[in-house]
Amino acid sequence: MSNRALAEIVAHLGRVAYCDGFVAGLSSAQWAALRYFFRANRFSRTVSAFADFHATTRGTASQTVKSLVSRGYLKRTRSRRDGRSITLDLTDAGLAILAEDPFEALVGAVGHLPAEARIDLATTLDAMMKEVARQRGKRPFGTCDACAYFAADRAEPAQECRCRCRLMEEPISAEEMAQVCVNYVPALGFVGDDAAVGAAERPAQPRLRDDRPDDRSY
Repeated sequence: MSNRALAEIVAHLGRVAYCDGFVAGLSSAQWAALRYFFRANRFSRTVSAFADFHATTRGTASQTVKSLVSRGYLKRTRSRRDGRSITLDLTDAGLAILAEDPFEALVGAVGHLPAEARIDLATTLDAMMKEVARQRGKRPFGTCDACAYFAADRAEPAQECRCRCRLMEEPISAEEMAQVCVNYVPALGFVGDDAAVGAAERPAQPRLRDDRPDDRSY
């Protein structure tokens, strides 16, 4: 199969999974927003981060978010870090409506794959995402355990691991380890503790994407 044919399959799968029209009264853009804010960590639940993740404009992202706030599926709170920017969280109603997400059909299809096939698929798709992001000059999103800013401190091997983010200078809970982060920078390998920091070149401090003007005024 040619490269183009494979790429078309990936693109078509995405279109089928997102569905056309409305499901449970929500558009595909609204479903995408709910999924994003469900998976994003506390540093990444902003309008600008959502816009970056879905490669859309901040104006379009803002309109989608406002519609979900007005329907009671998202709520706004002031960031505890600076008291200015706005973070967005799912309400109980937002969490409940996710049970009707049409995307679950694709989740179920992935679940039917053998474990080895899922691992291979994850590796392949991750590499594709990073390459497309590189070609377009975009920074990829990712999770803490594969990020150059991740650190896990423990005095003794038997002790509980205390994870933290060097960039945000904040502790990271076990639940947050699997959440998507807007400030993710790929490590050159798995960087699991301070002793391994040399395995990855520590990137220059970026402008934090949860501190943009549109997030403060939203």
